[in-house]
Amino acid sequence: MKPLEHTLEEEVEVLIEDLVDKEEYDLVVFNDDVNTFEHVSKVLIKVCKHSQEQAEQCTLIIHYKGKCAVKKGSQSTLKPMCESILDAGIQAAIV
Repeated sequence: MKPLEHTLEEEVEVLIEDLVDKEEYDLVVFNDDVNTFEHVSKVLIKVCKHSQEQAEQCTLIIHYKGKCAVKKGSQSTLKPMCESILDAGIQAAIV
């Protein structure tokens, strides 16, 4: 009976790890006075796989509201996207 309990315990740990990684986070891009609309749109298309229209809408929201959640997903999915956006000189964070 002990080995079965141990196996179930391990399975529960794996399932919990999967759930934690699938939590929904937002990749938020912030407004600044440096980057152009065109640059931000191009980066969103390249990094987040946005359509032209979606990128333009997000860029307008960033400009007028100060920030926009441009992508939802797990930490592991959003982290490389966030790093790419930061590398492009655009302020971003996962929240």
